[in-house]
Amino acid sequence: MNGLRVIPTWRHGQERLYVCLTDGRNIAWYDREAARINLIGDDRREDVLEALGPFITGPVTVGPPPVPTPAELARLSLHPDDDLAPNRPGEALIVDLDRDPGPAHRLRTDPRRRALAAEQTIGEALDRLEGAGWRTLHSLPLPGGDRVHHLAIGPAGLFAIHTLYARKQRVRIADPVVALGRRDPEPVLRRVRADADRASYALTAEVHPVLALVAPTDVSFKTPPRTVRIVTDTTLTDLTHPGAVLKPADVEALHAMARDRETWARV
Repeated sequence: MNGLRVIPTWRHGQERLYVCLTDGRNIAWYDREAARINLIGDDRREDVLEALGPFITGPVTVGPPPVPTPAELARLSLHPDDDLAPNRPGEALIVDLDRDPGPAHRLRTDPRRRALAAEQTIGEALDRLEGAGWRTLHSLPLPGGDRVHHLAIGPAGLFAIHTLYARKQRVRIADPVVALGRRDPEPVLRRVRADADRASYALTAEVHPVLALVAPTDVSFKTPPRTVRIVTDTTLTDLTHPGAVLKPADVEALHAMARDRETWARV
């Protein structure tokens, strides 16, 4: 054994296999779609090929990364446990449900599963914006057990997006409370603003608060929400319409900062 580990990661449906040293540092990655093994240095070339041997399918090109992007360099500099970019939409809920799936038979659907469906719906829609110059991170952990459901970074700015499952329900909003159907109103918009404020502090940049409602039948406002954007799963792309305020290099730099778990450790 040569002491190297192979760690698979998935992003937007594409798999990459990262080769790591025992201290967690990455020294190579195998891009199956491109049939290429990218080496950070050539000194452990044979060890890398040996570690990846069971995973290689067909002929591959081996060499240094053609043009390392800032995002790749940021990824390679992080220990895998500290990199939040691989988080799936609803990652924390997926883990929680795996650990405690709840009773096999229950009269009502576990509310965690509805919340997960909402985060997955919005998260998948955000991931589809990547071709338009956007970067999205999901389920970012905050001290105290809170989370930023989604952080979208793109030409129009930064957005902390909180999702809410509202399928076939009327939604009434009277800032700061939100009422779903016949449920009691809850001060959801306070949470949305607080998450955005903490993200702004962590990234030292303005982060706009957004509430994303999934599949509501109707949305009405008693009081116009202050500073919070309200969107649905069908109007989510409205966030991308304002004029460009971030250059591509700014987007990549903020994404590199936001994907590091340490960024969120003291907010």
